[in-house]
Amino acid sequence: MPYLITSAIAERSLAQSDQPSIRVSDTAVLRPWQLSDADPLILAFEDPAIQRWHTRRLDSVDEAHVLIAKWSAGWSTERECHWALITEDSQALLGRVALKQLDLLDGSAGFAYWMVPAARGRGLCADAVVALSEWAFRDAGFRRIEIEHSTANPASCQVARKAGFTVEGVRRGAAQHTDGWHDMCMHGRLATDP
Repeated sequence: MPYLITSAIAERSLAQSDQPSIRVSDTAVLRPWQLSDADPLILAFEDPAIQRWHTRRLDSVDEAHVLIAKWSAGWSTERECHWALITEDSQALLGRVALKQLDLLDGSAGFAYWMVPAARGRGLCADAVVALSEWAFRDAGFRRIEIEHSTANPASCQVARKAGFTVEGVRRGAAQHTDGWHDMCMHGRLATDP
């Protein structure tokens, strides 16, 4: 059945191009995940905060490879886009930033992010969200991006606010975490926002 509207982002426009690397700062870059990231990814998922807010763990290199392959396939299926945040010189893993729940018709997506403990508190996560938002709006054609986080996660809220996302409300009992159901705070940013 045909649509009566034009898709905000042409189907296959992402899949027909290479996933870009995106500069975040003088020392940090977002780049597509690689199988060689398996060991630092396993270490990251040993962090209790990452387990708490992202509700999973990795127990082996094989599991890490499966996850990295899934994240990589998200680009070609145009369902999700995942980047590793790394130091440019040593390629050390700093965190993960992703656009998930891609809706090309409406040009919308949702952010997911985490940082390894040693990289927290320096503003890098917010800088990465800003850099990826700019690419998504300017180069990929997205018109709306959302960030949703537990109301019990003030660090994630601070990232959203520093990255220029406006609080839009709370969805009650919307997501299950390891300690039960959480109310989720919704932030949004439009391509037309300053």
